[in-house]
Amino acid sequence: MRFAPRVAAGIDSPVGRAYARLGQRAGRAPLLDLAQAAPAYPPAPEVVEHVTAVAHDPRGAAYAAQAGLLHLREAFVADVDPGHLVPDDVVVTAGCNQAFCLVADALTQAGDEVVTPRPVYFNHEMWLRMHGVTPVVAEPGPDLVPRAADVEPLITPRTRAIVLVTPGNPTGVTVPPDELAAFAALARRHGLALVLDETYRSFRDDLGPPHRLFADPQWRDTVVSLHSFSKDLALPGYRVGAVVGAPALLREVMKLLDCVAIGAPRIGQEAAWAGLTRAGPWRTERAAEVAGRRAAFTKALDDAPGGFELLTCGGFFAWVRHPFDRPTPDVVADLLAEHDVLVMPGTDFQTIDDAAMRVSVGNLALEALEDLVGRLAVAGARA
Repeated sequence: MRFAPRVAAGIDSPVGRAYARLGQRAGRAPLLDLAQAAPAYPPAPEVVEHVTAVAHDPRGAAYAAQAGLLHLREAFVADVDPGHLVPDDVVVTAGCNQAFCLVADALTQAGDEVVTPRPVYFNHEMWLRMHGVTPVVAEPGPDLVPRAADVEPLITPRTRAIVLVTPGNPTGVTVPPDELAAFAALARRHGLALVLDETYRSFRDDLGPPHRLFADPQWRDTVVSLHSFSKDLALPGYRVGAVVGAPALLREVMKLLDCVAIGAPRIGQEAAWAGLTRAGPWRTERAAEVAGRRAAFTKALDDAPGGFELLTCGGFFAWVRHPFDRPTPDVVADLLAEHDVLVMPGTDFQTIDDAAMRVSVGNLALEALEDLVGRLAVAGARA
């Protein structure tokens, strides 16, 4: 058989590649898995109880409405912005990655361009390239915060969208509300979509709203917001996310969704509904727990153990610079082979090698932090 050239030319999953290296680990110490951004804790008891009840319900395995269960969309709107959103602004998807893929396919065709800042979330870039769309990569500021003024010169007649992940993956950097407003104004001036991946919105240091974009009566002409329940509610295996956007866009999204999944799995939607409506204190506690891990990691790297320097830390991630004068993929391989530490090289997210690595601090238990610092110090002593 023959394969589609653009798909065959695409890279394999960087996460899959990271875990394929586990056979190379030293095995001298417990594995510190800081690669994938999967919560280290189980779902809330309230979610487990509701999912159990749904599993016993004769209708629990039936199709849901294609746009998603109404009671989930109502709960989600109440959670995000009840003053400006309605359930018809939401389509539930099988995870945020699917939400992005459906939106990208609805907005672009081969030969188009999408502007996104460096470093780039690899699944976004993979999907665009496999569909013949060119990711145009914008340089961030020195603080790694992308700025609308730096993106505008990159817009061409082929540009269809600007894509931002906030808080960022892999850097954890949060784009401030005023800068998001500037991006929305930029997109509106050029007739583009502003696509925001807000997977990690519940893990921001600022407890206020992440932005005020939905307060603009014209937001549906420009803004598309993507969401995940995987991290917030510890439901990665349930595969449930959402698109927030204009009815015209959601109609196109549902055409695509009908072909690839029909609709998001009912059990995942019920789990998300229970988390949103019954597990409020649990969500607050887990967000505070992850914030504590970020703060502790930041303090622990104040002295740059082993020469490992913290560049940014936010959301679920830290962006760390290693001290070695050699390719970052080799450094990451050695951290695993010699020190049983699994992280992801920055080269999975950008074409340049500036010695950066992504560390999933959301996975790092406080009791393991001292151990990690010690391993980094030993590793860096060889630099």
